[in-house]
Amino acid sequence: MVFSRLQIIAELCARKGIEDVVICPGSRSAPLTLAFLRNGKFRCRIIADERSAGFIALGLTQSTSKPVIVICTSGTAAYNLAPAVAEAFFQHLPLLVFTADRPAEWLDQLDGQTIRQARLYGDHVKHFYEWPKADDHPDTEWHANRMINEAVNLSEEIPAGPVHVNFPFREPLYPKDDSFVPTDKIRVIESVSARPQLSEAQWRELESTLRKCKRVLIVAGQQDADDDLIQILNGVHQNNPRWVFAGDILSNHHGLPSFCSHSDTFIGQLGDEEKRRLQPDLLITYGKSLVAKNLKIFLRKYAPGMHWHIQSGGQVADTFQHLSHHIQMHPRDFFQHLQGLNLADIPEDYAQLWNGYERKTVGLIHQFFQSRAGGEFAAVKKLLSALPQPCHLHLANSMAVRYANHIGLSTESRGVKVYSNRGTSGIDGCTSTAVGHALGSRLPQVLITGDMAFFYDRNAFWNEYPTPNLFIMLLNNHGGIIFNLIDGPSSIPESEKYFVTRQSLNAKALAAEFGLHYHDLNSVQWSDFFVQAGKARVLEVEGAQQENKEIFEAFRKHLKKGYAT
Repeated sequence: MVFSRLQIIAELCARKGIEDVVICPGSRSAPLTLAFLRNGKFRCRIIADERSAGFIALGLTQSTSKPVIVICTSGTAAYNLAPAVAEAFFQHLPLLVFTADRPAEWLDQLDGQTIRQARLYGDHVKHFYEWPKADDHPDTEWHANRMINEAVNLSEEIPAGPVHVNFPFREPLYPKDDSFVPTDKIRVIESVSARPQLSEAQWRELESTLRKCKRVLIVAGQQDADDDLIQILNGVHQNNPRWVFAGDILSNHHGLPSFCSHSDTFIGQLGDEEKRRLQPDLLITYGKSLVAKNLKIFLRKYAPGMHWHIQSGGQVADTFQHLSHHIQMHPRDFFQHLQGLNLADIPEDYAQLWNGYERKTVGLIHQFFQSRAGGEFAAVKKLLSALPQPCHLHLANSMAVRYANHIGLSTESRGVKVYSNRGTSGIDGCTSTAVGHALGSRLPQVLITGDMAFFYDRNAFWNEYPTPNLFIMLLNNHGGIIFNLIDGPSSIPESEKYFVTRQSLNAKALAAEFGLHYHDLNSVQWSDFFVQAGKARVLEVEGAQQENKEIFEAFRKHLKKGYAT
């Protein structure tokens, strides 16, 4: 009865459009594993390390825009999925976590692989479900069917996110009958949602406010690439060229002309009086987090008169501490309505200031790299200039995403879509996420990562699935330089031993162990690097911490000098 009910649930997931299942080996989870394997309608991948498996599933759902199921056994195995679950929660990704468990009566009885799995992920899932106890009552089957329908639907409802279903199983765990018998007991419950709209009166009120505001700043946070949105924003900008559009590399807005993608870089160089001139009357935001710390601090200190955030639903973050309106719409619909507005009476100087600083910063960055050809910062610049199109660019946390954000992407890189695990901003799982994305998409997947993130997540390659479309630039300065740059740890005597985390590894042995192509800067041919050759490529940029720290500090001084003249 238990296995037949699970077969029905697997078929239900297939009918609801789920295609990918990541399975972590285990005995207690055998009923779940077999139900999905024997269904025959899923791409099932076996990943031994649960922590890596969770992020590979996350990368798969990024690439397919569909829910992905990850299955694991009971006990601490389920805990190892927690980092990926938290990342999926804050990135709004539809992850379905199916954990096997021991029967409730064996909890706290010193039985093996038995921990308290109910609500294991706390508030980092949209909902927790406990699989009903096995019995023959017809309501139990109805309950099980309804539960999975709800779980799948909820994972996709705005804002999308992870859902946890816990399955306590009694032995025997392995069925004798391996056949799947078609049944009419499968009932699919569809979730039909409407996109929220505003009334005419609400639009008139917003438009009236817009007409009164002389300094309008529109800031885009992290979001998936959306060509339709960029086209709409381009129309909005053409009609209202005195509005300012700003953000960072994770906004995927580099295809938008006159987009201030270097605002974080130039705001850090400005004095108080110059920043006051950039202070907006109205701030309009959409998307998720910003890498741009200087931009965030600026908007908190030089507060806008009003702050509108555009988001279809869910909890809204008051990132800049001055939120005044949550406009519950998709950004595409909001700006589509504004395309017809033409507020020509707005002064030109506000947009000229922002765009002038943007052009000046781009020029200063170009000057710097003309004189600095070495180091990992220059290597990132060279890689970004050589990216194939179309491709997906993955940026690991710490210095990799900061380097790329300072350099930026131009409008000529419209075919590049940018991803990064900025939901929690951890280094764990950055490589596994890129591996998952490579499994779900045939496009080139390019990962820029640091040594700490890379070696921490080495089990991303511990599987039998080739990823010939994955290309990795590893910045290995043997410990990372960020703690030598940020205020606080860089000035304390304990920094060198307890914060920097020096290590002597290089990637050549790891590449050989996992069968990856290995290159260093002396052996790489850029014209051949992005050619697929049966397995992933790793380009290691090895250097000293002090040298790379000095290069980045020289970059800061170059900007400061440029703005002082």
